Amino acid sequence: MESKDSNLASTKAPLPSGLSIVNEQEKHGDDNVSCVSFINHAEIAWHERRKEWVGDQSKKPHRMTKEPVISWSTTYEDLLSTNQHFPRRIALAEMVDFLVDIWHEDGLYD
Repeated sequence: MESKDSNLASTKAPLPSGLSIVNEQEKHGDDNVSCVSFINHAEIAWHERRKEWVGDQSKKPHRMTKEPVISWSTTYEDLLSTNQHFPRRIALAEMVDFLVDIWHEDGLYD
């Protein structure tokens, strides 16, 4: 059995950095069974770096949903006819939703 493993190891191409294969011997009754597990160290490192970048999401307070800046009854003309500033910035998603609704009403967005 040892000669099989040594021949197998010598014929394999080297793995790229960050990757490894681990042999685990498990004994089932009288038979020896060899299980090969793949460990992707690069993926593990990526997830660790991502956690550092993003932070622990469970410790962050959940944001309260804000009232929309643009009223549901606001029309496109209302936005264009004034040069007053909004009380706060309009989220991109809110503006896109507004425009898509207007375009649907005008038959411009199918």
